[in-house]
Amino acid sequence: MTAEDAAARLGVSRATLYAYVSRGQVRSQATAGPSRARAYAREDVERLRQRTEGRRDPEKAAAGALRWGVPVLESAITLIDGSRFYYRGHDAVTLAHTRSVEEVAALIWTGSFQPPRPRSVSPRLTRKDAPRRTRVGFVGRAQQALVREAAEDPRAFDIRPEHVVATGLAILATVVAAATGRPPTAATSDAALGRAWDVNERAIAVIRAALILCADHELNVSSFTARCIASAGSSPYAVVIGGLAALEGTRHGGASARVEAMLESLKRSRSLPDAIAARLARGESIDGFGHPLYADGDPRAQALFDLLRESHAKSTELAFGLAVARAAADAGRGLPNLDFALASVARVLRLPPGAPLVLFAIGRTIGWIGHAIEQYATGQLIRPRARYVGERPARA
Repeated sequence: MTAEDAAARLGVSRATLYAYVSRGQVRSQATAGPSRARAYAREDVERLRQRTEGRRDPEKAAAGALRWGVPVLESAITLIDGSRFYYRGHDAVTLAHTRSVEEVAALIWTGSFQPPRPRSVSPRLTRKDAPRRTRVGFVGRAQQALVREAAEDPRAFDIRPEHVVATGLAILATVVAAATGRPPTAATSDAALGRAWDVNERAIAVIRAALILCADHELNVSSFTARCIASAGSSPYAVVIGGLAALEGTRHGGASARVEAMLESLKRSRSLPDAIAARLARGESIDGFGHPLYADGDPRAQALFDLLRESHAKSTELAFGLAVARAAADAGRGLPNLDFALASVARVLRLPPGAPLVLFAIGRTIGWIGHAIEQYATGQLIRPRARYVGERPARA
């Protein structure tokens, strides 16, 4: 929408519209041509209009919530703008090349790149945490470890910002330990994973970038879950336990497992175009492509493939992944998204099965803690309304 149309739809001045944009409530992007005009996301404008109208008409607000996904929650963490995304105003792809995981965590949690000091209490590790062949996967192990840590942490429910930051570092170390099966050390998250997975420094740089690019992505289902849990006054441990539960779902971070299985199957085919056509003919999905927020391709996937081209240019697995992407694009499936990129990273670096979800979860833990800090500060309970569609009670 043009600025004029968006302001009219909202019933506000252009100055107010620009204020909404600066707060991340309405996305905008430059349009083609010499005028330098900007276009404003119709979906965001409609969400904002529905919320404003809902204050005057609760029943209408319930219907609007179901249609547009409100409540719209204010956040200063991530801005998704056209083909790029930003953490607190800093281009996330640039951060993935130039900053450490802990520096980005500090930025998301505090607004500064200065990493906070860890607490003296370190997470414990038991044999039950070690990766092994069991029905309890990484997410389950991480959740079990977090439950134990919360029970032993006397400051688990201290939700003052500086204390949540300290707890966040302990939580991040716990999740990493659940992934590696090794006691936490002073090493950074990417270095700890690199040692556990026995990869070189080039591979660790890719792992570091993946963790940073996974750190946050606005109010996806796991981050919204995290904010709901925080709004109830639950501890940061509970926030991350709930975030992990949502992330594991096959329509969120768990989608990477389907991509892993698909790639393993396609690897055995003689012709990728024929194999993809056969999958489509059987009604099977081609997982890992397309993203509703990025018409020109997921920048996270683009960034990870660029890094792999720089560091592992001769990798046959990289060539295979790019060939699958070309064949999928030719079949009209769109461009690779984060799930496909993480699965490709795992194949190129020869990481263990399930590594894409591990990378996603450890990175996103940073974002969940950031959203918890924001939500605690509001003191508000998230309580959407429902539009009742069941049987009406009989009237006398």
